[in-house]
Amino acid sequence: MSLPPTAEAPSEPEFAIDVRGLHKRFGDKHVVNDVSLQVRRGEIFGFLGPNGSGKTTSIRMMCGLLTPDAGSGACLGFDIVKEANQIKRNVGYMTQKFSYWDDLTIRENLDFVARVYGMPNRKAAVDQALENLGLASRAKQLTGSLSGGWKQRLALAACMLHAPRLLLLDEPTAGVDPTARRDFWEQLHALAAQGISVLVSTHYMDEAERCHKLAYIAYGKLLAQGTAAEVIAQQGLTTWAIHGDNLFALSQQLRAMPGVDQTVAFGNAMHVSGTDAAQLESTVQAAATRHGLKLEPVETSLEDAFIYMMKRSQDNFAEQL
Repeated sequence: MSLPPTAEAPSEPEFAIDVRGLHKRFGDKHVVNDVSLQVRRGEIFGFLGPNGSGKTTSIRMMCGLLTPDAGSGACLGFDIVKEANQIKRNVGYMTQKFSYWDDLTIRENLDFVARVYGMPNRKAAVDQALENLGLASRAKQLTGSLSGGWKQRLALAACMLHAPRLLLLDEPTAGVDPTARRDFWEQLHALAAQGISVLVSTHYMDEAERCHKLAYIAYGKLLAQGTAAEVIAQQGLTTWAIHGDNLFALSQQLRAMPGVDQTVAFGNAMHVSGTDAAQLESTVQAAATRHGLKLEPVETSLEDAFIYMMKRSQDNFAEQL
């Protein structure tokens, strides 16, 4: 098993990914509906959305692993339909599911991947990958005995073996502890500083905030994209925080009141958001006074914005239920 020879893109493109109007159907289900986005060189681009929103299908189309039903674009300067084989040699793809062999050591797994790529200096490349990802001291450890964080490092090392110019990471930190997640993101920013572009799907808001740009997809449609601040501003929300006890009952009451578009619990506080700033303020001021609760205006968070978008998106599978 081997991949096609490395091909050079016609010139170093401004955008690592530049796709327009991507569509994909599986049977009667419209899984990806008119998705367009651009990822610049050296940019970490966060791809967010609920399970089943079309993230993985979109990523696979962008790197030539899946042919779109409609739409066009380029990945690293190569056409995503006509030059899919050239894209594969220049992209590192990390899937949601850990896909390496538990009964091989870390080194043996990396050596196997190097063989797949037909790398001439296999040992040197594996040694470098082990060193770069802090795996050298565990090189002889069986992969099946590794924790989630160490398996994640192995997967990233395997992605980087052939020196890709673009990383496509599909929920890479799912099930990994917070310390390992933080270390992983430090590694991503180090790679971006070297000019490597990263498209990463995630469910975690703290990870989304560490991306240079974001796109939010729900039920196949791209709802927003830009920096975190731009995505928040696009929703036009004003947010107040109410502090106190027994906020659940108040939350249910507020949702039916004028100016309130959503309520979100945060421990002993509740964020109340709406697009009509004046009406919202009047409603929450009256509620806080009535119940003797502390009230303060706060910045709308990325999580507030995403919950707002999600509640207003239409499930493209709903008619099938």
